[in-house]
Formats: sequence, structure tokens, C-alpha cells
Amino acid sequence: MSARPRRPPKRATGPLPALTAPLVRTVGGAVRSGLRTQPFQRDPAFIAELSPLLTAVNAYFGTELEGWEHVPKQGPCLLVGNHSGGAGTNDFAFLLYHWLKERGPEAPLYGLAYNLLFSAPLLGTALRRMGVVPASHTNARKALAMGAAVAVFPGGDYEVFRPWSERNRIDFAGRMGFITLAISSGVPVVPMTIHGAHQSTLVLTRGRRLAQLAGMDRLAVNVFPLIWNIPLGLTPAFVPSLQLPSKVTVHFGAPLDWSGYGARQARDPMVLQACYAQITGVMQQTLNRLARRRPYPVLTRLRELSLGTALRQLEDLFAQPPSPRSRRPRTRQRSAAGRAHRPRSI
Repeated sequence: MSARPRRPPKRATGPLPALTAPLVRTVGGAVRSGLRTQPFQRDPAFIAELSPLLTAVNAYFGTELEGWEHVPKQGPCLLVGNHSGGAGTNDFAFLLYHWLKERGPEAPLYGLAYNLLFSAPLLGTALRRMGVVPASHTNARKALAMGAAVAVFPGGDYEVFRPWSERNRIDFAGRMGFITLAISSGVPVVPMTIHGAHQSTLVLTRGRRLAQLAGMDRLAVNVFPLIWNIPLGLTPAFVPSLQLPSKVTVHFGAPLDWSGYGARQARDPMVLQACYAQITGVMQQTLNRLARRRPYPVLTRLRELSLGTALRQLEDLFAQPPSPRSRRPRTRQRSAAGRAHRPRSI
């Protein structure tokens, strides 16, 4: 897979950016304020209290876990995942739920997230207490130095809002900062491939041109996605919508060994390209396998739920041929009609 970086569209001028400028300035100020707040506020007691919510989310999607033995039991590591599900992404919730079950809330796990999320006071506070910090090399290095596992989704907004036609595609948009981080820190890299989550939301387009026209690139936001909202129809992705129940599988692959590269090679373009091709290639192969095994995760989940039983009964009703008893009268009627119009033999 090519690692060519996705270049943001050139900034547009005109009346729309001028109209949105006040909103952009306000949100930008909130983002800067949020980033000045101490990011490391992980609260094990708060995380334990989230257990019922995490259980509900994972029960809704019927989450299955594979390869947990590949996640190091101790010491720092980098968990690299593909990002799915649109604005309502639950990728970190899938991981955190199983982390609590296997390791408990005291075991350190941090996630790197988009800066914009920390501009909302309530959401930003909750994320920090969950162990989610603004995505930066500084924060990631600090978390790894604390002996924590760190989850990163390099594809970010570009991958999480990939169109429906690309639902089974790994696309990190050429972003390789996590590779530099892993090599320079000398930590194991565990591929975390998630299948089924992106089928929960019908993303129609990333809307990169719309983001440019609205001047959102001034917030480092290069997408303005449009989705098919349930039940509202066509809307921007930030409008709340019902996510489809989609069977989710989270697969942890064997850790990748990049220990042969020294710190000086952490920014070598050839090394970065080789590592990028390796991890995206491994994850794409895994995603292809999972997609072949379960091509219709929404239907799979519906069958598992009680609604699935009703759907199967309805399907059987329409597929069932008429019973012999119901066919006989019609047969006799046609036969009688046929005899009435048939010339008699002489």
C-alpha cells in the first residue's frame, strides 16, 4: 500500500470562510485552552465506574476478541489500530472494555485522540479521566515512559470517515509519526485490526472540499463528512444518528520487530516506508480475512439478536411454498374449467 501523504486541499477564499471565521476562532480558542490543561488525569476509579457503559456498548456490537495473548502483559507497547465508525467511533471502547476484564483499571492504558475533542469541557474532562490524551509525540512518549500501553489510530479523521465503499480498507493516509515514535522508544508494536465497526455508519463522503470551503482547515480539520443518518437521511456526520448493530471483531496480531533499527533511523524515509508497508500490509491481510469470514456483519449481528429470530421467521414465511392442501382447490378449479372448454371425444 502506498504511503504517499494526503495533501490537504488549498485554502479557499470567498464569503463562506468569512462567515465561518467567528465560529472557527471560538472553537480554535477552546481547542488551545483544552490543550493547555494537564492531559494526564487518568482515574482508575472513574474508569471502573464506566464498566456498565462499556459493557453495554460491546454487548450492542457483540464484540469478539482474537489474539489477546499478543498484547504484552507488562511494560510499554504501542497498539496500532484502524479507525472506524464515523463520529460515533467506539474503537477505544472496544479495547478498554477487554482491558478492564483482563488487566483491571489500575493497569495503565492510554489512548491518543484528536485535539478537537478536548475543546468540549465535559467531554474533554471525561476523556482525560479515561486515560485519553491529545495526540502528540510528547504525550505518547510520556505515557510509554510510565510503562503504559498506548493505543493510536494513525488514520485519524481521514480513515474514520472513509466512504462506505472503502469500509474494508486500511488507510493511514500516509501518516508515519507512530513509526518514528515506536523506533525511537524501542517498544513493541502490536497491530490491532478491527472489522465490522465501519458498517455501523453509512459514510457517503469525507467532504474534503466542503471543509476547505467552510474554512475548517484553520482548525486542522480537513474533512466535512456527509452520512446517511438513521433516521434523518442525508446529514453532516456531527448530527447524532443511530448506529447499526454490526458484529465487531478486534484482532491483535503478533508484535512487529523493529528493534533492528536504531534511533538515527527513526526518521529515515526508507525505513519509515518499509515499516509503513509492513504494518499496513499485515493489517490489510487480516482485515481481508475477517471480511471474507463475515462479509455482512450487520446481518450477522441482527441474527444474533432477538430481532434476528423475527427476521428469520419472516424470511421463512415468504420463502415457504404453498401447502398441498392450499393448492388442491385451485388445481381442481383449473381442471374443471379446462374440462368445460375441452371438446368432448366422439
